[in-house]
Amino acid sequence: MSLDTMLHLLAAVCVTLGAVFFIAGTIGLLRLPDLFSRLHALTKADNLGLGLIMLGLILYAPNVIYAAKLLLLWILVMVSGATGAHLIAKRALRGDGEDAQ
Repeated sequence: MSLDTMLHLLAAVCVTLGAVFFIAGTIGLLRLPDLFSRLHALTKADNLGLGLIMLGLILYAPNVIYAAKLLLLWILVMVSGATGAHLIAKRALRGDGEDAQ
């Protein structure tokens, strides 16, 4: 098996696993009982899923700059997802919105 074939196979496995984690996060969002469990499942699964997809894309990167941009994008999405989940949970704890169910 050539190196190019192994690279394509590894990238396909990473992207497929990333999609599986996105699906698992969506199922958690729909099936878990309360807001905090749903937020936890969704943010964790989405961050890992996006990380695996980005890893699969980095393997196809034509140069280091392109790979660094993908890595920076993943970091920014992780930070924004965690910040959004924190703000939603904080507001739910204060009771400003609807019930946390």
